[in-house]
Amino acid sequence: MAVNSSLPITNTQSDDNPQPSAVRAFLSNISETVRSGLSNRRPWQELLDRSAFSKPESVSDATVRIRKNYNYFRINYLTVITAVLAVSLLTNPLSLILLAGLLAAWLFLYLFRQSSDPPVTLFGRQFSDRETFFLLIVSTIIVIFLTSVGSVLVTALMVGVAMVSVHGAFRAPEDLFLDDPEPQGGVPSLLSLFTGGGGDGGSLIPQTSVAART
Repeated sequence: MAVNSSLPITNTQSDDNPQPSAVRAFLSNISETVRSGLSNRRPWQELLDRSAFSKPESVSDATVRIRKNYNYFRINYLTVITAVLAVSLLTNPLSLILLAGLLAAWLFLYLFRQSSDPPVTLFGRQFSDRETFFLLIVSTIIVIFLTSVGSVLVTALMVGVAMVSVHGAFRAPEDLFLDDPEPQGGVPSLLSLFTGGGGDGGSLIPQTSVAART
């Protein structure tokens, strides 16, 4: 008489590697944040309406205009500044490569690392999380202040802010519906994107990775 015995089957494939899913979640949240922000922008035709431009009567009038226009065209202005930054980096390939490498180092050597991951090994030496964090800070200081990256970023920001300020000073805000409530799901702060304090968008960095650092 044959006896059928059920043998336990163990799945040898493990899904314990959270790195790909963490990267996908990061990119997905960035995409969602950008789409949410751009969906709340004002029409570009309204921003560039030539009939609404006039010379401010005084410096105080220009300041009031800038403040009102910024509150109304906030996302459009941030888009313009971002575009200036992008063009500046694209026209300076070395700065773009250095900045991209620095960002990748922070993401894959620190933010996306788990407590179960092996230590970072460089030139045959293993580095702890604290040592890796210190090296990343030093690398950031070197890249930003001792290469062309810092000057490119500062120059691009100054140009972008100048463009926004000139537009805000000469664009008369009388025809704008400034009493409308701010659109929901606007542009969160940079810190909130990484810490999860930005509202519905959540954190761009998975909390498991952050918890591993503490």
